[in-house]
Amino acid sequence: MFRMLTTLARGTVASAAEDFADRNALVILDQQIRDATAGVERGRRALALAIAHDDSEAARLQATLGRIADLEDRAVSALEGGREDLASEAAETIAMLEADRDAITAARRDAAGQIARLKAAMADAGRRLADLERGRRIARASESVRGLKRRGASMGDASLEEAEATLRRLRERQSEADAIEASLARFDTAAASDTVADRLEAAGFGAPTRPTPSRVLDRLRGRVQPVPGPSA
Repeated sequence: MFRMLTTLARGTVASAAEDFADRNALVILDQQIRDATAGVERGRRALALAIAHDDSEAARLQATLGRIADLEDRAVSALEGGREDLASEAAETIAMLEADRDAITAARRDAAGQIARLKAAMADAGRRLADLERGRRIARASESVRGLKRRGASMGDASLEEAEATLRRLRERQSEADAIEASLARFDTAAASDTVADRLEAAGFGAPTRPTPSRVLDRLRGRVQPVPGPSA
């Protein structure tokens, strides 16, 4: 029984841990990518340091080869001059330099293999890190879309209908405002036209459009019945 309870407790803890990891997967992924990026950067620095050291060893090897060649020429000259003693000293120094040359060459050979492996590892790590970055961007976008869908579903039909009704009222008010502005514009145009016509009529151009006292009097005269004269 105790073993069963222990197993149940361990299972509960594991399930809770998995649920926590699932809920915070993006946060965990972000931190893991940051850690991986830092590791890749450390690897690149190590590679740069190894290459710089190899370049220094290459310069040292060239200097050693130059000293060996110079001492050999001088030793030959000493032998030709009958100075066996000086030639022997030069030979000892040349032997030590050649030992250094061989050691540097062997070290550079080993370093070349290590640098090649580091370069390959860094290239692979760079590709994998780039894949992780792309995957993270896609996962974040997908999570954002799911969040929008969840929020949209939580609004419900009632909220959607209210929003649609508000939009209809807004469009109606906008249409009414547009109609009023168009009517005012036409009124302004007509008023300006009437003003010009009035000015032309007052100046005597064109037929009169408004009643005048003289025209009213003429109309009234036309309605007067002639008075019959006295019969003979």
